[in-house]
Amino acid sequence: MRLPLFNAIMKSLVLLLLLLGSYVGGNVVAAEEMTDLIKKRFAKLTFITETYPPYNFVEKGILRGIAVDLLISAIQRHTITLKRQSIKVYPWARGYQKLLKGPNIVLFSTTRTDARESLFKWAGPISATRIVLIAAKSRQIKITSKLDTHNYIIGGIRDDVGEQLVLATGYPSNKFISQANASSIVRMLAKQRIDLWAYEEYVGSWFIKQNQLRVDDFETVFLLKEAQLYFAFSKDVDNNLVNLLQQGIDKVKKIPGTVGDTLYQDILGRYM
Repeated sequence: MRLPLFNAIMKSLVLLLLLLGSYVGGNVVAAEEMTDLIKKRFAKLTFITETYPPYNFVEKGILRGIAVDLLISAIQRHTITLKRQSIKVYPWARGYQKLLKGPNIVLFSTTRTDARESLFKWAGPISATRIVLIAAKSRQIKITSKLDTHNYIIGGIRDDVGEQLVLATGYPSNKFISQANASSIVRMLAKQRIDLWAYEEYVGSWFIKQNQLRVDDFETVFLLKEAQLYFAFSKDVDNNLVNLLQQGIDKVKKIPGTVGDTLYQDILGRYM
């Protein structure tokens, strides 16, 4: 009697193990299929940036910068290849309008603000940023409050965070001088056609030097906002794709670096 009972128990155990193996195996296959699907959807995203050094810029025909290297390194954590030449470089206003309309758009480096929070989905941060008002030192402009700015002619990039922050103070929109690129604003500032330039502090210094002007001849006269730069996704993008990039960024900030403590610090060290 014991032998038949033992055989019955063994058959039941084997069947249970087979069913369990089938269940686990099925889940693994399903997970792999889901991963492949996410990767295919990721390949349909259009990445857009602008000239905004040291975060994103073209040097000798190659797209470089902190944000570019971070993006590529983050995606590599998921064995996805993103070629630099596939990233489109547009004037900021054009890229920003595409981001608002979608579909499948990622724009960087985008300052994350309260006004923009619900307009997009976000992955990051890329880096800290300071949006300021820049003036020629010879003007000796002193500003103690946002309302003081209303006494001056301010310029900036169309749809840039600098423009948005200035207009949010109640500054007349018909008084604000909008341009498509930073070099145009730098020249206007140097020729005193505008009094103040609303822009990112570090990037502003880079454009001043690029236009053969002395950085020491200009100064920050007011801080509009301290914030963080992010990768902004159009609202239609699947949350799984946003999370994919976020997870990659988090890994880059933890992986040991060659020079710095982390791979992220290595990337910063190339440009800062």
